[in-house]
Parts: sequence; structure tokens; C-alpha cells
Amino acid sequence: MRSGGAAEGAWPEGGRTLVGSRRGNTVSMSSALLPKPQMRRLLARRMKFHLLGAFFVSVGCAALYKFGVAEPRKKAYAEFYKNYDPMKDFEAMRAAGVFESAPPK
Repeated sequence: MRSGGAAEGAWPEGGRTLVGSRRGNTVSMSSALLPKPQMRRLLARRMKFHLLGAFFVSVGCAALYKFGVAEPRKKAYAEFYKNYDPMKDFEAMRAAGVFESAPPK
């Protein structure tokens, strides 16, 4: 045994206890505190988590696009065409000389 110090007699011969080993009646507490690592289906568990996350992120992005871009664009087009007169626009372009087949008057 070691000599001196407050921990005298606390360690078995050799100075430390190996995880899971027994020397006399001493069993390491580390083996009881550490959970067994999961060795199977690691990829499946991670894929489930990431697929669910990707699904919710994509639904959120789609909703943001619909209500942030598409709906205001539809309203702007509806407002524009509510008061749009295509013949007035045609006459303005014709007077400006845009068309070759319809010369200005």
C-alpha cells in the first residue's frame, strides 16, 4: 500500500481500479454511471431527426414565400389590371413608333 496521505487505503494495490474489473470486493463506480453506447441504428435515428427538421424548415420557407411574395404579387397584378386599358396603352406605343406594322398616325 501507499504510505502517507488522507487517501491511504482508498485505492487497492496498483493505485487504481480498472473499469469493470474486480479486486476483492471493489467494483469501479464508473461502469455503473456510464450508460452503454448505442451501437445500432445510429444512422436511422439521425436521419429521422434530420428529415423531420428538413420537412418543417421547408414547410416554413414555403409558407413565408407564399404569404411574403406570391400573395402581394397577386394583389399587385389584380390592382394593375383592374384599371388597365390595353387599347390606350397600344395607342401610346403606336404614337411612340414602337410597332413597324402599325405606323404612327
